[in-house]
Amino acid sequence: MTTQATTQQDVTWKIDGAHSSADFAVRHMMISKVKGTFRVSSGTITTQAGSVIPVAIDATIDAASVNTRETDRDNHLRSGDFLDVEHFPTLTFRATRITGKGQSDFIMAGELTIHGVTKPVELEAEFEGQGKDPWGNERVAYSAHTKINRKDFGMEFNQVLETGGVLVGEQVEISLAVEALR
Repeated sequence: MTTQATTQQDVTWKIDGAHSSADFAVRHMMISKVKGTFRVSSGTITTQAGSVIPVAIDATIDAASVNTRETDRDNHLRSGDFLDVEHFPTLTFRATRITGKGQSDFIMAGELTIHGVTKPVELEAEFEGQGKDPWGNERVAYSAHTKINRKDFGMEFNQVLETGGVLVGEQVEISLAVEALR
């Protein structure tokens, strides 16, 4: 299945920011990984009636919400050296092609915008489940992951270590956990 124009039989799901996150991990000093998270602030997932594989996905992440549990590092990540949240307050993803790989697995190709730079990315994704919450709202959940090079998005900052190597790795592992309401 590939991304298509939406129809009257499509179901639109609103991403629930309180139950969704975008997590990342990047090498620190070439010896360990620092992990952090962002708040998914808004977005929609569109499915066709009878299918759990999306036909459209659009999501926005609040760049200032970056949280690595270290205030100084978070402030540095918000600065012009990295995210530059003053000029680029959001990160966005828009699927351009979704291809099913089975009953619940799929590949999302799309456009990721970080730090004002838009690049194509591909995410491995999976439908996690569907059900009603205690208030009668119908919900779906998805997960996805990919790797990007932060330098591709204009985040060039680094520092050479006296022992060799660099302070911050270039590869960033991204994992998403998204819950959405009908």
